[in-house]
Amino acid sequence: MSLTVSQLHVTVEGVEILHGVSIDVAPGSVHVMMGPNGSGKSTFAYALSGHPRYLITSGKVNVDEVDATHLRPDERAREGLFLSFQYPVEVMGVPVRQFLRTAYEAIHEMRVDPVAFSQLVKKEMSELRFDPSFANRSVNEGFSGGEKKRLEMLQLSVLEPRYAVLDETDSGLDVDAIKLVAESVKRAKARRTGILLITHYPRILEFIVPDQVHVVIDGRIAQSGDVSLAHHIEEHGYELFRS
Repeated sequence: MSLTVSQLHVTVEGVEILHGVSIDVAPGSVHVMMGPNGSGKSTFAYALSGHPRYLITSGKVNVDEVDATHLRPDERAREGLFLSFQYPVEVMGVPVRQFLRTAYEAIHEMRVDPVAFSQLVKKEMSELRFDPSFANRSVNEGFSGGEKKRLEMLQLSVLEPRYAVLDETDSGLDVDAIKLVAESVKRAKARRTGILLITHYPRILEFIVPDQVHVVIDGRIAQSGDVSLAHHIEEHGYELFRS
């Protein structure tokens, strides 16, 4: 049982961006995908999510034993796959609490008691040090960058997916916000969620020890290893992998 991506080739507007990327994320493990800007990291995330602009031309995506390669985004979510966006969008007029309950009911294909669900959201917001009033605000409307990322961590906590792909969740955050994201990742790991954390800075790894690190260069995995690989990148950059 794992999120298994095998020899994934992805094109965007007719141009191949990924050239055979493979990765295997087990439940309760944390994998980190690193690479410079333009290396194909976000393309990989969007392809996994089922974004129609990112065309999988060959290869396979399996969520546990389900072939999710050509499933719609909502079908992938119901199979347990979660994606946090690098640039979360605003959803005007939809309160956070309503958004979370609608998403939970759609993914789990069940109705929930609104009062009990509100208590769950309140508890998870407290863990993330969210002001309770945010539950009544429209999704991401007027939120700071840090608040948007915390809201994504709230979604991760409430929805409890089997696998989560976090696309540059640490981007642009101060050290306190990065610590909060790291705490959320560790809580998800403890709940047996498999995590793929995509980043191009190793800063968040001061607070998380990943099971494996993958370096992506020009649409390919150039090298995989333990956390020492990230420390090498912090000291020397990506030039060695380009060669």
